[in-house]
Amino acid sequence: MGKYEEFREKYPVFVYRSYNVNETAETVEIGYKFKIEGLAEFRPSWTFGKPAGMSVKGDLKFERLAFSLGMAEAVSYWKAACSPKFRVECGELDEDQKKWWKKLWFMGLGELFFVNGINADPDSFVEIISEGRFDSSLEERERDPKGCLVPIGGGKDSALTLETIVNAGMDCMCYSINKRRSISGTVAAAGLPESSLITAHRHFDRSLIELNNKGFINGHTPFSAIVAFSAEITAYLNSLKYIVLSNESSANESTVVGQDVNHQYSKSFEFEQDFHSYEEKYLRTGQYYFSFLRPLSEFQIAKMFVSHRKYLSVFRSCNLGSKVSPDIWCGECPKCLFVSLILSPFLSLSELREIFGKDMLDDPKMKEYFIELIGQSLHKPFECVGSIDEVNLAVSLAIRKLEQQGEKLPLLFEEYKSRGLYRPETIDGINKEYCGSFNEQNLLPAEFAKILKNEMERLL
Repeated sequence: MGKYEEFREKYPVFVYRSYNVNETAETVEIGYKFKIEGLAEFRPSWTFGKPAGMSVKGDLKFERLAFSLGMAEAVSYWKAACSPKFRVECGELDEDQKKWWKKLWFMGLGELFFVNGINADPDSFVEIISEGRFDSSLEERERDPKGCLVPIGGGKDSALTLETIVNAGMDCMCYSINKRRSISGTVAAAGLPESSLITAHRHFDRSLIELNNKGFINGHTPFSAIVAFSAEITAYLNSLKYIVLSNESSANESTVVGQDVNHQYSKSFEFEQDFHSYEEKYLRTGQYYFSFLRPLSEFQIAKMFVSHRKYLSVFRSCNLGSKVSPDIWCGECPKCLFVSLILSPFLSLSELREIFGKDMLDDPKMKEYFIELIGQSLHKPFECVGSIDEVNLAVSLAIRKLEQQGEKLPLLFEEYKSRGLYRPETIDGINKEYCGSFNEQNLLPAEFAKILKNEMERLL
């Protein structure tokens, strides 16, 4: 019997016991209580700022939002034992909502199941039992939200989104979960005041780490769903209509070849559509959730991003480095390598070294990650990276550029050529196809689609 079966048998019930909203003149704090019966209790919480005079007391829409954020949070704690029953003692869920959450959790935990060797069944991996009801005295308040909320992660994608819509004259605020130097630097580089950044504080219950250290199940969870629901709350508190994400079409590609296992599931268009529908049917805030960069690939984004050179010194995309203060490029992970590769056709080797602090393209320790990124392995790295095809295009363009300039190829590019992957006769056709591509599977409102197309014509 594996750990998955053992823990499910020993700890069959996970309970979402309650959520509690505490309000001050300047903040709203939401505290959650979760429990794995017979094992542990968890009490994570969130703190959101709010404008003066605004109150959520008696507001049914806010209660739905607070409860829903708890459902998104709970899966991080549920996964420790993967209890077959998930009992919800607060809030309210109908049968379609239960199916919605089961789909998000199953697809969003695909990497966790794969890495831990778990053969989970999408129908029976969890049963959601809803026992709660919202207070009948709560009322739905009418609102007229305006403007944009742009979640900022500190990387190139959200920087490009922010730069583009600010230059187009859109009224926008920025959003982050906690705050890092790269996030503040991105907002400042966009020419916005510090007051335009709204920061929510997520307080993780670290007792979960103790369970992980004892051998309970650990792994990737759909964090972008937490971003989605917390951004909904922030937009609601600040009466902002559009929640403008920066997820690209490349996020739709499976991480494992031939399997439906996507590290970036909650950044995919499938989740975006599902969330958009959930918002309209069950949250009903009048807000509109979409990804501005969805029509583009990572390759297009990289090419457009480097034209805004003021961000090169401030952006960071390294998940390991984000845990260091101030946040850094670790220069040793697949995410750092991917960003270096995707930028390599557009920047010199010396510019790349200046950004990352080292030459990863000449580092033999990067070879395994490189092989995964170019599609010569059974799976891509379990990171938020672009598609295999666009990495190959970027590498091929960079090799051609370096050879035309008479520069020595770094070790990884020599490896690429030795595998017979470099085909210069195909580069121009593929490059033209990528640069002109506009994925019509998107939810961009017409005014945003026009802004993006204009920027593509200007930069590509």
